[in-house]
Amino acid sequence: MTPARRAPSVWWPTHPTNALHALDARARKLLHDLIARYIEAGEPVASAKLARECGLDLSPATIRNILADLEAGGLIRSPHTSAGRVPTPRGYRLFVDSLIEVEEPSKPLVDSIQDRLPADGAPDQVLRSASRLLSELTGCAGIVSVPRRERLPLHHIDFVQLAPRRLLVILVFEDGQVQNRLVQTSHPFDAHQLEVAARLLNEQCAGQCLSAVQAQLTRELANAGAALDTATGAVVEAAESALRVQPEEPLLISGERRLAAHAELADVQRLRGLFEAFERQRDLLELVENAVRADDVRLYIGEESGFEPFASCALITAPYRRDGRPVGVLGVIGPTRLDYQRVIPVVRATAQAVGAALNLA
Repeated sequence: MTPARRAPSVWWPTHPTNALHALDARARKLLHDLIARYIEAGEPVASAKLARECGLDLSPATIRNILADLEAGGLIRSPHTSAGRVPTPRGYRLFVDSLIEVEEPSKPLVDSIQDRLPADGAPDQVLRSASRLLSELTGCAGIVSVPRRERLPLHHIDFVQLAPRRLLVILVFEDGQVQNRLVQTSHPFDAHQLEVAARLLNEQCAGQCLSAVQAQLTRELANAGAALDTATGAVVEAAESALRVQPEEPLLISGERRLAAHAELADVQRLRGLFEAFERQRDLLELVENAVRADDVRLYIGEESGFEPFASCALITAPYRRDGRPVGVLGVIGPTRLDYQRVIPVVRATAQAVGAALNLA
């Protein structure tokens, strides 16, 4: 069987080309069929079944010898409870990398996903819906990274006096996100004072990220208010406290409970480790953030992630973009026994749909 070509833009952590070159056409065909059958049925595949269904004119003994070679090469293994064989992470890697073709998502698929995202919704609503959709469409846990506001350029700042000593600071970021922060002040301000301070800040700070703006204001206030009049300086001082970077939820995760439905992950200890990793988010966030700069899909199978809680999982991610610029990553976490030919296009399509939705927001 001639190995199918994958899209060249897909990035994989490893390329097992040496293993592929070591296999003849018969071994490739048997490995492909064994993994495809295991993905479909979830049961170890016996050599007798392959002999009947593979379409090769080979004796059962020859097939057993080829499977033994594949097992010796670390591509399949024999569970101790069964005479059949199942793929290893290395086998899945070779299967996805070289033995199947992963199609680009169709326009109807992208459009159908975009139709299910909030029309004219705020960016955070679009991202939360995307994480739920990914879980529903794949039966896995859906993950979406939230663009960190401290890294986003500030587009506009405004002030509203809500009460004599309560000031609302309105931050509008260049990706369209809006954040409101309440500040207690020592005295009230009039509309003119707030307008002057907002104009000054927008002239000096638009296009900078929050941390840079906050640092600049701190310096200017330390320099005798940068020659600001008393009232404007007081408003700027209130803004300086409001612009401090605040803790955020870096990852949106939906459908974790769906993982318990997969037999490969149903072990209580394994699930506990996964849920703890989801709660901590640190390891998962590190993997996801590495994918922000990827051109397309990134795929980690089993131990390729480098993190023990995900050793029995596959992680598929793709960056989503706003105005052509990558601003975050979305994807799924599921068992290694995934229908990769179906799930990878769904992840790609969701990334495209989210980018389109954000550009309309």
